[in-house]
Amino acid sequence: MSSTRWLDRQLNDPYVQAARKHGYRSRASFKLLQLDDRFGFLARGHRIVDLGAAPGGWTQVAVERTKPQESGGKVIAIDVREIEPIVGAENLVLDICDAQAPEILKVALGGGANVVLSDMAAAVTGHKSTDHLRTMALCEEAHSFAVETLVPGGVFIMKAFAGGAHGELMAAVKKDFETVRTVKPDASRSESPETYVVAMGCRARNS
Repeated sequence: MSSTRWLDRQLNDPYVQAARKHGYRSRASFKLLQLDDRFGFLARGHRIVDLGAAPGGWTQVAVERTKPQESGGKVIAIDVREIEPIVGAENLVLDICDAQAPEILKVALGGGANVVLSDMAAAVTGHKSTDHLRTMALCEEAHSFAVETLVPGGVFIMKAFAGGAHGELMAAVKKDFETVRTVKPDASRSESPETYVVAMGCRARNS
């Protein structure tokens, strides 16, 4: 029954249909498009990093919006496994929990990042409390990685989930960024507990 419901939802989802039409690898591409339409952080010439990039929908949008091949910027897709190449982006097989990961990225970028994106979520076990804690731990890793790699004034966009550990995560993010907003794009399914943290004005000291 759950598989049937999932299939019905996919077949009737306008964002799934639109993703196919526009050649995006995931309906999640529209979440990033809507966030950027509102906050305008994907600027030409910027160095953009997409954490947990597979299958590559957010990377596609980053390339489309920043046009690195024309602007001199750079888009790097990071994942723990190889993903199918995207024209205009560089793939980097890397575990962000590795202590050397921030320096490896900055070498690949040629400096600090202007924007770090994270649409990551832990694999679902079916146990809600466990799933929430695992995903929040992943969010904490993404936040730490972003602070270590962003230039001053940089932007961090991260998927997070409401729940017990969310408040602690938000408090930590607010210490490192000048403005922090929590938003839910229209492309996010109404029944999903996901929200997106838009943190702007990083207080990090990278260049």
